[in-house]
Amino acid sequence: MQTSSDRHEYPSHWEADVVLRDGGTARIRPITVDDAERLVSFYEQVSDESKYYRFFAPYPRLSAKDVHRFTHHDFVDRVGLAATVGGEFIATVRYDRINADGRPASAPADEAEVAFLVQDAHQGRGVASALLEHIAAVARERDIRRFAAEVLPANTKMIKVFTDAGYQQKRHFEDGVVRLEFDLEPTDRSLAVQRAREQRAEARSVQRLLAPGSVAVIGAGRTPGGVGRSVLDNLRAAGFTGRLYAVNKALQEKELAGVPAHRSVRDIAEPVDLAVVAVPAPYVPEVVAECGEHGVQGLVVVSAGYAESGPAGRERQRALVRQARTYGMRIIGPNAFGVINTSPEVRLNASLAPEMPRPGRIGLFAQSGAIGIALLSRLHRRGGGVTGVTGVSTFVSSGNRADVSGNDVLQYWYDDPDTDVALMYLESIGNPRKFTRLARRTAAAKPLVVVQGARHAAAPQGHAVRATRLPHATVSALLRQAGVIRVDTITELVDAGLLLARQPLPAGPRVAILGNSESLGLLTFDACLAEGLRPLPPLDLTTAASAEDFHRALTKALADDRCDAVVVTAIPAVGETSAQDAALAEALRSASASAPAKPVLVVHVELGGLAEALSAAASTAPQAASTAPGAGQAPRPAERPATAVSGPSEASPRLIPAYPAAERAVRALGEAVKYAQWRREVADPGKVPEYEDIDEKGAAEQIDELLSRGSGLTLAPEDACVLLGRYGIDVHRALPAPTPDEAAAAARTLGYPVALKTTAPHLRHRADLGGVRLDLTDEAQLRRAYTELTDLFGTPEVLRPVVQGMAPRGVDTVVRAVIDPAAGAVLSFGLAGAASELLGDTAHRLVPVTDRDASSLVRSIRTAPLLFGWRGSAPVDTVALEELMLRVSRLVDDHPEVVAVSLEPVVVAPRGLSVLGATVRLARAPVRDDLGPRTLPVV
Repeated sequence: MQTSSDRHEYPSHWEADVVLRDGGTARIRPITVDDAERLVSFYEQVSDESKYYRFFAPYPRLSAKDVHRFTHHDFVDRVGLAATVGGEFIATVRYDRINADGRPASAPADEAEVAFLVQDAHQGRGVASALLEHIAAVARERDIRRFAAEVLPANTKMIKVFTDAGYQQKRHFEDGVVRLEFDLEPTDRSLAVQRAREQRAEARSVQRLLAPGSVAVIGAGRTPGGVGRSVLDNLRAAGFTGRLYAVNKALQEKELAGVPAHRSVRDIAEPVDLAVVAVPAPYVPEVVAECGEHGVQGLVVVSAGYAESGPAGRERQRALVRQARTYGMRIIGPNAFGVINTSPEVRLNASLAPEMPRPGRIGLFAQSGAIGIALLSRLHRRGGGVTGVTGVSTFVSSGNRADVSGNDVLQYWYDDPDTDVALMYLESIGNPRKFTRLARRTAAAKPLVVVQGARHAAAPQGHAVRATRLPHATVSALLRQAGVIRVDTITELVDAGLLLARQPLPAGPRVAILGNSESLGLLTFDACLAEGLRPLPPLDLTTAASAEDFHRALTKALADDRCDAVVVTAIPAVGETSAQDAALAEALRSASASAPAKPVLVVHVELGGLAEALSAAASTAPQAASTAPGAGQAPRPAERPATAVSGPSEASPRLIPAYPAAERAVRALGEAVKYAQWRREVADPGKVPEYEDIDEKGAAEQIDELLSRGSGLTLAPEDACVLLGRYGIDVHRALPAPTPDEAAAAARTLGYPVALKTTAPHLRHRADLGGVRLDLTDEAQLRRAYTELTDLFGTPEVLRPVVQGMAPRGVDTVVRAVIDPAAGAVLSFGLAGAASELLGDTAHRLVPVTDRDASSLVRSIRTAPLLFGWRGSAPVDTVALEELMLRVSRLVDDHPEVVAVSLEPVVVAPRGLSVLGATVRLARAPVRDDLGPRTLPVV
């Protein structure tokens, strides 16, 4: 508990855990009056040179006046932050508000002088950069807009901290001092710098866990079979290349299973990089303290009894993470299955998996240990003798993911040269906004395939998840927009992963089909149509086809400019031998090599021999000399699975994936086609248009005035129309009609023909219930319609009828935008009516929406043909519709206080459109944590 300083209460929301450049963590918090001794101790450990750079003169020690000044802050005009590890200061930063003359000041002065001091032992870890991000955020919160800093020219490290931050700055040199001034408003460059630093730091933190030089297994027992002993045995069996230690308080012997044994990690003379903790939960805090004091860099906690066990366990889990971060350590787990790295330089199996997976190019992440086992098993079975040798680069099972999450692993995989494809099983997404951002960047470089469990139920108890109002279908659509390949089952996850790891991306949806079974070819043809692909008529080679026939047909198909991919179907011949299997595999391999830019898939029926031969045919190991394709000579099996490290790169051999069913092969191909199309589109994402008629300032003033009446406000129709009008969105005028006479007066004002409709919540936008009367051409019709509505549905007080001028006929649509607390601003589009709602036929995009996004949004719903002249109807003005969506996107992006907009119905005519109804909701702008300084999730 921190003691408040001078004027304001202690700002606990400024506390944050951050990942530093080397992958370790530090805690940033405000400095208070309780920190006097820590400050003095910290200063004593700073070199004379660093002190000179800070104070521009020899300054061996702090006076009592200095200590008072540097620990007493009002948290407004004078603020100090410290970065701590193990509870001790490693760096400090402070700002003092100043006026135009450089003298101490209070608001409205909006400039402050800033200064840093970093302990020499921690320089080069990115501590000052992290502190700058946080002190800048604090300053903006206190209405400070500029920082000034005076630095000695020789202090190049500190000058670099300021110049590399990405802010707009000015530099002056006078009286032997460099004076830097920079605005604190985030820029595109400062945000890019911040995110690049975040990526490097978080990737490095995961790398330290996956490539340790030494591992201690804490809780390894004498008797084989326990959790700790199993992990120890698995590490030994995998051939871990680093130092390995067994730790157990009950051990008296100096060795366990051939591994040096100790009673405590503190008894180990050498550094320990990674500790696997496998002791009962009540003993974990003591183990964590020992690891922290010994300098352990990270923990894999396989111990259970945490958040998955209930409220008491959740609090135990929070305490575990806080304790580990205090020492600068990151945690995988608790309740984790473990981690694996198949790199020959590491060979780490710090998991409960009894076998080391084959090395390969696929990265695996699973929040569930059981699913992790299933994934490893399926890849082992299908990747090493059924469809060719494809294996795993790294595997992480995060358990309760109390600290290290899928986001961190994505940061690592992004530039990991050993991973070509990323497969993830997620039961929850703790920070959807960040995950979407990271997924988009990763997917632009390598395929990311995701299956999400718990889609129709709450997340597992052990997972801390931000509340979201978005249904699963919307989240899935947003992930697809980010380039994520979304599949529904573990089988589909592996199917897609094997194809993407082995074959190039298809250039389009055109598919050639050939094989020795007409029926299997027709099934494949139908499956292609169902997946939205464009198959060519199947080529039946007949059951008498030889390997040479397959070679000739595949070569011709790959050379055909009308196809982008080839699916080969094969059934076994009676009495077929392994030599013939191998000959066919070699024929397919050599033919596919003639067109390295087109993917080839095989659909086989009970052809274990062919699948094994496909694996061997693609091997880079020495093989027996063979004659031309179809000669019947089998290549000699590889001496070891060298092809496990091969991927879809040009230098790697082509591994042809084989599937036991046409539907599975084609579904994987369909996902690859959609992903390839996304890759092409993301290269030109479009732009957010500028509209000269938008009154952004006027909208801001109106919003401020409306919110002064209270937050959580649904605007009156008149206010909503005015606000939307400031963004060029005109709402068709509707006049209230509480009585028949007032309805007639409204109609005279608007001019006939008119529509009479109810606005009662239970009837609103429900034309199917009869609450709307259209094309009323005179007063008699209007009064008759008024009587019918009140007789059917109730009094005018209940119905709230309005009169509205008739709009041109067209297609009724709905445009909505909502600010979700987890995912951010989302724009949605669909056709109006019960049918679309029933089928869930709505498309979604993240805001801000570009012109390309708007165009694809209109075309991505299943009922889109109704907008483009379906069955002879007139095409409607989709250009006007796209512009409307872009304007709505601009409104919610420019003004985060606009938390919901609903335009319903929007009638899109052949020329132009009419917005017939609008609802706008305002609230105080939610905090955008993705735009703030780098922090780890709060526990």
